[in-house]
Amino acid sequence: MKPWFGLHLTSYTHPDVPPAQLFDRTVEQARAAEESGFRLVTVMDHVYQIAGVGAVDEPMLEGWSALAALARETKRVQLGTLVTGVTYRNPALLAKLATTLDTISGGRAVLGLGAAWNDVEHAGYGYEFPPIRERMDRLEEALTIIRAMFDEERPSFQGTHYRIEEALNVPRPIHPGGPRIIVGGGGEQRTLKIAARFADMTHWFPLGFEVLQRKTEILAGYCEAIGRDPATIERTMAAPVLVAGTEAEKTAMLERVPPERRPYVVAGTPEQVANGLQPYIDAGFTGFTFNNSVYRTTDQIAVLGDLLRIVEGAPATA
Repeated sequence: MKPWFGLHLTSYTHPDVPPAQLFDRTVEQARAAEESGFRLVTVMDHVYQIAGVGAVDEPMLEGWSALAALARETKRVQLGTLVTGVTYRNPALLAKLATTLDTISGGRAVLGLGAAWNDVEHAGYGYEFPPIRERMDRLEEALTIIRAMFDEERPSFQGTHYRIEEALNVPRPIHPGGPRIIVGGGGEQRTLKIAARFADMTHWFPLGFEVLQRKTEILAGYCEAIGRDPATIERTMAAPVLVAGTEAEKTAMLERVPPERRPYVVAGTPEQVANGLQPYIDAGFTGFTFNNSVYRTTDQIAVLGDLLRIVEGAPATA
């Protein structure tokens, strides 16, 4: 499979536009990604801005509403959450939301799901924030329900935390099996085991090549234990490269990367950083996501398109 890129919309902070035009800027970024050959555009599923991207009181749009609007403003890119927190919505409703997006977009929906982590917004909105073990249990039950509602006509399920009874999901997803599922996170005890059972894709952070190789091996072991071919799970990651046109831009971009991740990121021009991606491509990673908190302008996104063409073996644009 050829490598592909995704634009991850982590920021809606645009000081140069009034609030009424905030989403117009988001549309410009999504369209720029589409025009540059990106396969995927994703949003965070948060109600507060998160540390590492911006201040907690910066603008944050509700993810599934934003995706529905983007579905009518784009033509080709797949659209999804990276990732939805399991604690925020009933899983049957989440399956309905994903199927609705699939219908609106003509079959371009992707559903990312994880165990949730941001206790601040849970407290602010009055959401329960159970211990991690329970959140992982909820994630497994939620994915069981979502898969059933994608695959079956009237599924029933009785779990500890969630249940459905002959649940209808009409209209059905556009493609058999429903939207592809991303299981977010790389926890080696539970998350990767859950991914082996339910995921079409995984998504990990650039924590160093050796760390990701270990996670790949652990995921493969969990797959083999249940008789699944690990090659049927597509491995994706936040891009381990930063693409900059100048030294000043390179420095500014590195400042936006969490300090603990900077040692694992290669920065430079498209030609300079292409080699930084190659070991991951050779190791079987196919999808690489880039954050709009770093690549804010359509020109910066277009430069990412040049990198994509280089790693695909096609000439970059002038």
